[in-house]
Amino acid sequence: MFTSVDDVSARLAETGYLASPAVATTAFLAARLGKPLLVEGPAGVGKTELAKAVAQVAGARLVRLQCYEGVDESRALYEWNHAKQLLRISAGRGESWDEARTDIFSEEFLLPRPLLTAIRGEEPTVLLIDEIDKADVEMEGLLLEVLSDFQVTVPELGTVTATRRPFVVLTSNAGRELSEALRRRCLFLHIGFPEEELERRIVTLKVPGLGAALTESVVRVVGALRSMDLRKVPSVAETVDWAHTLLALGADTLDETVVRDTLGVLLKHQDDVLKAAAKLDLDAL
Repeated sequence: MFTSVDDVSARLAETGYLASPAVATTAFLAARLGKPLLVEGPAGVGKTELAKAVAQVAGARLVRLQCYEGVDESRALYEWNHAKQLLRISAGRGESWDEARTDIFSEEFLLPRPLLTAIRGEEPTVLLIDEIDKADVEMEGLLLEVLSDFQVTVPELGTVTATRRPFVVLTSNAGRELSEALRRRCLFLHIGFPEEELERRIVTLKVPGLGAALTESVVRVVGALRSMDLRKVPSVAETVDWAHTLLALGADTLDETVVRDTLGVLLKHQDDVLKAAAKLDLDAL
């Protein structure tokens, strides 16, 4: 998939994803070693976008499992098309149960979900298991077989083993602690808020019409907000959204009025907005 760490950086940049050296190195090792990549960090720093960018540069299909509380095997792995099975049983009323069972538990009635789809895929595939920390602990047990041997077991059909291993990315916002068994099977990468220089490059790439001086001001204000004790500090995604907002408003510089009127783009809680409006000193930045 990649020939070197520099190749990772260059090819991801072509998609608009600017990777830090740590991100590029870990992505290269995950591809070279065939290991799943567990990416942890706050929301909006580019964890999911990394999987999308890898799929794009590799010309691979992206298969996504969005995790949430209560997601189970039927949503993650597979389930049977019960309505179709009932129709098949009704149509063959003269058959014995053994005859009907052999037919209804076949590929024709199987509904593969993301994990099984990725395992059975013969083309290059990136499997994104998004926000694994939102799933129940039981979900991790299901993933252990998939991530250890890249195989899944369907009792009625047997064990399905990957003929071509997918590139696997698991993301976590650290909402709960993941099991050591799951962590051992993965390479670990933490993506935090970028350094100012990298964030300037990101804003310049994503919002090229903003201008260098205003881009510098945007990054400095966001950095100041991140240093405050807020419920939710702005992520890179909010930085880019704010840059787009300022461009849409035709702002040339940042003043108190513009910042106050657009804080809702950066901050998502009213108490954070009030605290930022009171503490933010543009003259000191």
